Amino acid sequence: MFRFETAGESHGECLVATITGLPSGVPISLEKINHELWRRQQGFGRGGRMKIETDTAHIVAGVRHSITIGAPIAVIVANKDWKNWTESMPVEDYEGSSEKFKEVKRPRPGHADLIGCIKYDFNDARYILERASARETTARVAVGALAKAYLAEFGIEVLSHVVGVGSETMTHEATWEEIKELSKKEEVLLGCVDPETELRFKAVVDEAYRTGDTVGGIFEVRAHGVPVGLGSHITWDSRLDGKLAQAIVSMQAVKGVEVGYSLEGARAFGSKVQDTIHYNKEDRAFFRGANRAGGLEGGITNGQDIITSR
Repeated sequence: MFRFETAGESHGECLVATITGLPSGVPISLEKINHELWRRQQGFGRGGRMKIETDTAHIVAGVRHSITIGAPIAVIVANKDWKNWTESMPVEDYEGSSEKFKEVKRPRPGHADLIGCIKYDFNDARYILERASARETTARVAVGALAKAYLAEFGIEVLSHVVGVGSETMTHEATWEEIKELSKKEEVLLGCVDPETELRFKAVVDEAYRTGDTVGGIFEVRAHGVPVGLGSHITWDSRLDGKLAQAIVSMQAVKGVEVGYSLEGARAFGSKVQDTIHYNKEDRAFFRGANRAGGLEGGITNGQDIITSR
């Protein structure tokens, strides 16, 4: 079973990811992993930390001669900003270190600061926010790149794009070809397949900048080339839609997830929601008239693109 864990703090020396479950023989490209890390740092309105770091992956175990060897894989991503925190966040305490420690006494709403301090009985939110930071997703992106390499062996591709910023949303459903072309761009504004819509998104971010505020958004993740039968209806924790929802909501700042067009479906009659079933005699295969279910029925893939968004 593919499994990963991450470790590291936002202003610590590095971020670490360990991955188990990848079989031997999977081709691994550091260039592709680093490209995914590069994509994470792009986009208009990104935070100041993105401008400090230049994230690159350093694989220290589990890959030899660009091929997985079936052993656990360990990946390190160094924090360039660590040089500014070496004295205030040392691993081993030293005399006078408390004077250099940058305490955080004012908890921020919407963050883990206050509840983390209560849970672990800390008087300083620094110990909480360092690990709760979205900087942790850097390690997850490296893990995701390895997972993509494995899925590619089966002809499965996973890509994403932005479908909404603030009150502005996409007015049409993006095709796989549009999403694919977007992934090839070397200049990323806001990750939207439609240039005109992207400019509307940018205007929303500009307004947030002008007023000193922030703004949320919605991104869609799509898996293409997925075969029928992944996941299971047998137990609650083997349903693939549940696993995907948990993975997405576990990301910092994400508060909800939609599989397919669940929100639209909740407001409509069943006759307008169900994906009609058809059969192609020549191909001897079933197919659907639409994909409102997002490629998942009963927790099992049905052969269509898996579509999730938040």
